[in-house]
Formats: sequence, structure tokens, C-alpha cells
Amino acid sequence: MNILEIYKGLSEKKFSALEITKEFLAKKDKYNAFITISKDLALEQAKKADKMIAKGENTVLTGVPMAVKDNILVEGVKNTCASKILKDYIAPYDATCIKKLKDLGAVIIGKTNLDEFAMGSSTENSGFFTTKNPHDITRVPGGSSGGSAAAVAADLCCYALGSDTGGSIRQPASFCGVIGLKPTYGAVSRYGLTAFASSFDQIGPLAKTAEDARIVLNAIAGKDSKDSTSIGFKDKIDTNTTQLKVGIPREYFIEGINSEVEVLVKQAIKKNYDIMEISLPHTKYALAAYYIIAPSEASANLARFDGVRYGLSKAEKDLFNTYLKTKGVGFGDEVKRRIMIGTYALSAGYYDAYYLKAQKVRTLIKQDFDKAFKKVDVIMTPTCSSPAFKIGEKIDNPLAMYLADIFTVSVNLAGLPAVSVPIGTVDKLPVGLQIIGKPFEDHKILEVAKQYA
Repeated sequence: MNILEIYKGLSEKKFSALEITKEFLAKKDKYNAFITISKDLALEQAKKADKMIAKGENTVLTGVPMAVKDNILVEGVKNTCASKILKDYIAPYDATCIKKLKDLGAVIIGKTNLDEFAMGSSTENSGFFTTKNPHDITRVPGGSSGGSAAAVAADLCCYALGSDTGGSIRQPASFCGVIGLKPTYGAVSRYGLTAFASSFDQIGPLAKTAEDARIVLNAIAGKDSKDSTSIGFKDKIDTNTTQLKVGIPREYFIEGINSEVEVLVKQAIKKNYDIMEISLPHTKYALAAYYIIAPSEASANLARFDGVRYGLSKAEKDLFNTYLKTKGVGFGDEVKRRIMIGTYALSAGYYDAYYLKAQKVRTLIKQDFDKAFKKVDVIMTPTCSSPAFKIGEKIDNPLAMYLADIFTVSVNLAGLPAVSVPIGTVDKLPVGLQIIGKPFEDHKILEVAKQYA
């Protein structure tokens, strides 16, 4: 059942929030989607939701069971970031988006698995276990929000929150056949989201339908005094989507894309639209720029995990060796790799050659989109170049893994909204269409997405 169906059932007293919560809690997690099941919290919230419904104070999200990516703080629940360095860390407060959802009567079933500190494209980089794709357990669910996408696809929750730094909501949404929205940067407060790359990170929903994603976005979006990058954001009703001018960037249909994926995407785009080929010429530099800027920000953000204030601590004879031992044991290989890349790119003698140059490329990519949006209303591309790959297929080849994000990172570099919507299957594996919009036109791309799901 989607959000609206559960809301209807609760309103008509066909079942209670407590009954449906118990039903979700009783489901077996055959896909390793969850790190933590918050049973006591969920039951407590369900009872509160039933009281709200009885008083007529309920909203469309009241009593609806959801899941939260395990890098978004939920007070009193573990927030591990799928890392051994935080395996016993209990969140002392709620993220702003969680507080908003709690106020509306949401029921949090648990915290979902991810690539450690959201660094990865398959959930194989989790410090605990690999999540399996519900459509084929031999394949990855995508990443880094793989647990959230798998939980929604497997009906272990009604909807989930993820975070998207370079495609971490959209890519797993494509692999698992669900809706995944990366909102405009600043639309949703990042307060309470464990930082990976602060100028890219954005919280967003994974859901069964585009309307569900819109409902969740409206609930969590808005200005927050605790996040200076957040911006006031309101729902816009824009139902006239059949006359849109759709841009198709030639750089996204390149050699290497799965031919069946290309056919599916092109067939989906032809539906009802005035199509125009456009060019985003600096797309070819996007992945390289992203993998300099994002690790640079990560190297600064992850410096706080030093074994002194919170998290794992391996005390040694002096502070330097305490740092070395704590981080050496606590961080996984991919996190260490990105910290080293970022530290190198920011170091004296290399800052101008790498980090500064990458930021200039970022500006050019943003300008490409600005020029394109003077001609078109939305841009459509594949979300990924292929369906979900096999577990273990790319884990030993970081560059091949990074290429999984080739169609998604440009959106984060430019701070734009984008949604992945399922449009069919290749070899029984889901394929996603990516719809990219102008800044703060999140609702327009969701309206377009409704034509598919």
C-alpha cells in the first residue's frame, strides 16, 4: 500500500496505526535492508498516531510506517552510518526532517543500511553487511541509500528517507524500481544529517509513487534556522505537463550505455512531449570534478571522528597514535580512500591544480544547465547506464564503481532537483528514467513523474 492508501484505510477505521505497524514489524528482512529495527519507538509512535486519528488531528502521514537511512539522526536510536567507528553511537537529538515527520505522526520502523558514511554506489561498502536487491538477491540494490530503496521495494516500509550526494537516492531507486527524489540543494534542511560532502548532500524521499514523494517532500522541506543553506520552499501546483519542452542531452547517450536501457529510456521520453536535443558540453568532466570536490569536503568533515569526543576510541600512548589506531580500525577501505584523495587535493602545491580547477569546472557545468533551461522546461536522461550489477562485480575496481554515478553527479554539482522513476525492466531488472528540473521546480518534475508512476 502507498501513503494515500494507508491514510484512507486509517481514516475509514479499516485498521489502526498500531495494527499496521505490528504487521510491518513482523515482516522478515530477507534483504539486509535494515541495520536497526526501532520496535519500541515504532509502537509508541503508532499509539500516538491512533490518538491523533481519534481526535481528528491526523495528517496524510499520520500512522504511516517509514524507514530512515542510518546517517540521519533519530533521537534515542543508533546512528551508525554503517561504520564500525559509530557502531554503538546513539543519536542525542532528531534531525530537522525527522522532527517534522514526528510532529505529523509518522511511525519510524527502523534505520536502513548504506555504504559507509554514504560513500559508495552498491551498499557493499557497509561496515556490517551487503543489502540485496529485492528483484534479484544476487545483485546490488545500488547506493549509498541501498537499504532505503530495498526496504521500499520489498514492502518493509511504505516510504523511506535517503540522502543524495552524487546520486545516492536516484541510483538505488533505479536499481530497485522505486521513485527516488533528490530535491533542490537547500530545499530540505541538512541539520541532523551526518555530513559527507556539505555542498552536495541533500535529504530526499524514496517512495512507491510520485505523489507519495511529493507528500513527503512537502512535509520535510523548508527554511531551518539550524541550517544556513536551507531556503524557504513551498508546494507549487503545476498540472500542465503535457506541453512541456523536454531536453535530451546528447552527452548522456554515449558508448558504453546498455543498449536495451537506451531503447527503454528513449521510448519513455517520446511519450507526449516536444523533444529538443541539447548539449551539456562539460558533462564529460563532471565525474572527475565530483571525485575531487566531494572527497575534499569529506576529508574535512570526517576529521571529527577522532576517538576523543564520541564513537570508537583506541587509546594509545599519545594523541597522534590514538588517531591512527582509531581511524585505522574504525574506517573501511573506501572511506580511507576518499579521505586520502581529498587531503591530497587540498594539500599545499596541489590545491590550485586539483580542487580549485574542479570548482571552476563545477561552475561551467552549472552554466551548461542554465543555458539549457532557457530552451527547455525539463531534461530527461537515463538514471544509470545499466540495470543493477552483481554483488562483487565491481567492488575491487573503485573506478568502475565510480562510473555507476556518471549520469547523476552533474545534478549535484549544479544543485538541481532530479527524480528517478521506473519505466520498465531489462532482464527482469528495473530501469529508471531521470527527470531533471530547474532550481526549486521539484514539484514540476514530480508532476511529470506521475505519468510513469
